[in-house]
Amino acid sequence: MASYIPIIGLGVSVFTLIFLVLRTRIHVLLAMLIAAVIAGITGGLTISNVVEVITKGFGSTLGNIGIVIGLGIMMGRILEVSGAMEQIAYSLIRLLGKKREEWALAITGYIVSIPIFVNSAFVILYPLAKALAKKGKRNLLTLGVALAGGLVVTHHVVPPTPGPLGVAGIFEVSIGSMMLTGMILAIPCVIGITLYAKWLETKYPEYQLKDIEENSENLQQIHKNYVEEKANKQLPSLLLSLLPIVVPIVLIFINVIIGMLQRTEEITDKTNNLSFQIINFLGTPIIALSISVLLAIYTLIPKASKYEVNEYLETGLQTVGMILLVTGAGGALGAILNESAAGALLAQYITSLPITPILIPFIISTLMRLVQGSGTVAMITAASISAPIISQIPDINMLVAAQAVMMGSLFFGFFNDSLFWMVNRMMGIKDAKQQMIVWSIPTTIAWGIGLCGVLLLNLVM
Repeated sequence: MASYIPIIGLGVSVFTLIFLVLRTRIHVLLAMLIAAVIAGITGGLTISNVVEVITKGFGSTLGNIGIVIGLGIMMGRILEVSGAMEQIAYSLIRLLGKKREEWALAITGYIVSIPIFVNSAFVILYPLAKALAKKGKRNLLTLGVALAGGLVVTHHVVPPTPGPLGVAGIFEVSIGSMMLTGMILAIPCVIGITLYAKWLETKYPEYQLKDIEENSENLQQIHKNYVEEKANKQLPSLLLSLLPIVVPIVLIFINVIIGMLQRTEEITDKTNNLSFQIINFLGTPIIALSISVLLAIYTLIPKASKYEVNEYLETGLQTVGMILLVTGAGGALGAILNESAAGALLAQYITSLPITPILIPFIISTLMRLVQGSGTVAMITAASISAPIISQIPDINMLVAAQAVMMGSLFFGFFNDSLFWMVNRMMGIKDAKQQMIVWSIPTTIAWGIGLCGVLLLNLVM
């Protein structure tokens, strides 16, 4: 019986975490710390050791990704205030042409949500979708869901958004590898949501007509105001708009490729070469994103004063404090499970199950998403619980496991998800059934496609 105490304790700690988040006024940060204490004590650690491990786990997680999260938020803020994301949307709409607006908006969402919070990006870009629906006589559901779908997928699976960065830190995998695999796995998910968005035009053809007939004056005024606002606002060029996003991705990817090549005998002897050292330095996420922030400041808002720039950056950083604390608390919980006996015991049990162990983090993330709503909290919590267990199973690729956690957090955006309400309310959808058809089903489609991608990646790697 004694050997099962750590596993029972882990179950109690997870139940306590979920109960505190759902049924009490206790914040998820404190809930995670309380769960970590319970898991540590029942897992065989002394009280003093629990505190020591929590502190160490918190610090090591934020040490890996804390600065990167801050830099990503700063870059995203400059992209918001400069109009760069709107320029990207305009350019893609012009490129793809009429009647393909949903694809342009989905691609825009895919790109801009890499550095920008999904909620902020949707608020900024939604008026464009609404104006296009009026001007092109398109179904607003199709354009709105395509935009939100592109935004939500990369927000969940591609660093430097905080959730994926936190998962990378907890699983101790390369941020560059996370970016590369996340961007690849996100593509079919975005395509799936966009195709579903096109089907909504068939499902609710009356939505467009009703919207135009009952709110024509309002829509015309929105369109007029939007056009006037953009006419008076000088947007940066497409090249400059993309530069702060593309440059760090390219630098990090080159560093990842060089890292792979260094494992070969031909390259191993050249690793001390100055050029390799420079590439390695520039491709470090902290340096790459620092360069990106500098590019954004000096190319996107060249006429802004020092005080304006500082105000923009500090406004962005105000949103990052609690995210860092929650991420650190997730790392602390993971460290406790890693040090206690529960991780090893569960790892032995999981290897005997008739399923691939890579599904464990996916299932935990899915359940956490369902019970508490936030994708970021779901993936951080699931990573904290599953990483110490998965790491003790032989032949498990931690990069694939990290992707499984992030894909699981896409499941069924529902009433407890803030984006669910934002998407539905801004499009004027009040019926609960229609709200789920419009947003819960698309996120579940992305979740299912993401699971297939993760299983395929697991076979390959």
